[in-house]
Amino acid sequence: MKYQRKLRLTPRCLHCGEKIRYGRTDKKYCCEDCRMEHNNALARDSRTFRRRVLSQLSSNYSLLSTVLQSGADSVPLSDIVSMGFAPGIVTSYARVGKHDEFGCFDIKYRMTATKLYSMFKIQNVSLNLHADIDSE
Repeated sequence: MKYQRKLRLTPRCLHCGEKIRYGRTDKKYCCEDCRMEHNNALARDSRTFRRRVLSQLSSNYSLLSTVLQSGADSVPLSDIVSMGFAPGIVTSYARVGKHDEFGCFDIKYRMTATKLYSMFKIQNVSLNLHADIDSE
């Protein structure tokens, strides 16, 4: 009876791509430094993404506040987008009747393909986080 030898593919390090020549068959990194650098890179990418989203939310909020302070409750979408507004970055969404209502923190608005309208700021918003935690 002749045995066939199973060929094992040599795994490669997820960080540097070097072949892993020793250790367990499911080993992912060639050394501890590669493991740490790879995991640090993943965490850095996650932090960068969160920072960009928060920055865009801040920009959206400033633009919406400016429109509200001018006394208007609607604005052409093309105008506000040209100022840097990102329509896809919101903090809340709700279907109200036939309309979609979006929110950026305490500012609510409705949006069509051509304009933002029915903008208003929620009054008396208080951050009482302790009450929310105590009720759980």
